[in-house]
Amino acid sequence: MPPYITLWQFTEQGAASIRDSPDRIDRIEEQFEDLGGELESFDMLMGQYDTITISEFPDVETAAQAVLSVTEAGNVRLDIPQVFERDATREGLESMP
Repeated sequence: MPPYITLWQFTEQGAASIRDSPDRIDRIEEQFEDLGGELESFDMLMGQYDTITISEFPDVETAAQAVLSVTEAGNVRLDIPQVFERDATREGLESMP
């Protein structure tokens, strides 16, 4: 399964209820698993984004469904940069005209 990196920012609502974050992380992990995915990593950040998750899903549609279901609660906004794994990057570079 391909990896998906998600960069999260707390909304005002999410920041006001920051102490609930451990429970929210558990719910996110369960939501991802229910969709056939896996939450590999969850880390707090300092800077523009507040947290980062690395997860795996069977396809991009499932990944979108999973992260959008998290934002539905109104505690976070997200950014999902496209990940190109090492082999895909190598193949793409080597096939350049």
